Amino acid sequence: MRFGIFYEHQLPKPWNPGDEARLFHDALEQVQLADRLGYDYAWEVEHHFLEEYSHSSAPEVFLAACAALTKNIRLGHGIRQVIPNYNHPARTAEGLATLDIISHGRLEFGIGEGATRLELGGFGIPAREKRALALEAAEQIANMMVMEPYPGYEGRGFSFPCRNVLPKPMQKPHPPMWMACTNRDTIKVAAQNGVGALAFSFLDPEEAKTWSDIYYGIIKSEECRPIGHFVNANLAMVSNFSVHPDRDEAIRRGQEGFEFFSYAVNALVAHDVLPGRSTLFEDFQKSRAASDDEIIAARNAAKHNANGIGTPADIREHIAAFQASGVDQVVFLQQAGRNRHDHICQSLELFAAEVMPAFKAQAAEREAKKAADLAPYLEAAMARKRWMAPLEDHEIPVVPASRAKAQVNESVR
Repeated sequence: MRFGIFYEHQLPKPWNPGDEARLFHDALEQVQLADRLGYDYAWEVEHHFLEEYSHSSAPEVFLAACAALTKNIRLGHGIRQVIPNYNHPARTAEGLATLDIISHGRLEFGIGEGATRLELGGFGIPAREKRALALEAAEQIANMMVMEPYPGYEGRGFSFPCRNVLPKPMQKPHPPMWMACTNRDTIKVAAQNGVGALAFSFLDPEEAKTWSDIYYGIIKSEECRPIGHFVNANLAMVSNFSVHPDRDEAIRRGQEGFEFFSYAVNALVAHDVLPGRSTLFEDFQKSRAASDDEIIAARNAAKHNANGIGTPADIREHIAAFQASGVDQVVFLQQAGRNRHDHICQSLELFAAEVMPAFKAQAAEREAKKAADLAPYLEAAMARKRWMAPLEDHEIPVVPASRAKAQVNESVR
């Protein structure tokens, strides 16, 4: 089992001077701590205009800072908005390769499309076309990172001439590709396209087992036709996260933030929004069905306490259930709502000391067995891939000079 941490950079109102700066710098400290403690991944989302819910509009900048400050933890775009209106595919390919080099080959490339009218409408993206546009762009981004030169493309969402897109990434053929998944349908899409599934839904282990069976069933079937240059067969599940020796205190520290995350996801899709006048956290607090004390009483009365918010024993049982369900990585949502920096760091430290070691000790053997089991299926999937044909030397189009030679020489003088 592998473990990750996940950032939306949430900042509930009221906002005070310096709050945004503190949010980002606290997150950088948390990633450095996670690196020292042996966590495997740090994932950073990309969203635009989503006040209070996500102030992470330039993940490439944050991840570059993480690359400079860490040594081992893998750095994930979880996700990069790949539709050309957000980010031109060539610019995404250039940025990914540069970040992979800066991080010494530690980059993960998650693809996404956006779900809210705030984002889609802000960039003029038709909601009904977003999935097709994202998959088209992602496939071409992978080609751009590999091919020398990239032959050029005329497509539904963008057109681009023959160019050699530089630099090339350190990881060959390119960083592992993932896709954000919020339901069973998107799990199927991820598997059909041969990319890892970043499951941004909070599931119980039974439903996680269903998702795992669907995902790996398709990976092993003729439905899998990769858009990348290799299959990244991995399933990561996001989990709430607050760990303390006292369960009641863990709930007081983490429950509200976790609930706010879930509330905000739905509210931003379903409710009208007045830009610059968000009342998201205020509305959430009015809507809470139960107080922390009521939740504590219910948890303590329950026989089953496996949960990402609780004692080390609680979370150990929680992780074991995910592992038995076929999940490869658990990604902890530790920065949510008003969760405090010092509490987040204490949770990361306690989990690393008391829960992580036993699971990580099993990881290499589990992954080797999985790789051997999947090898023939992945080979068959790559044989089904639709490869972009490279250009022969004589087929590479000449890019004409923009000025006459004489004019260039004159300008040099």
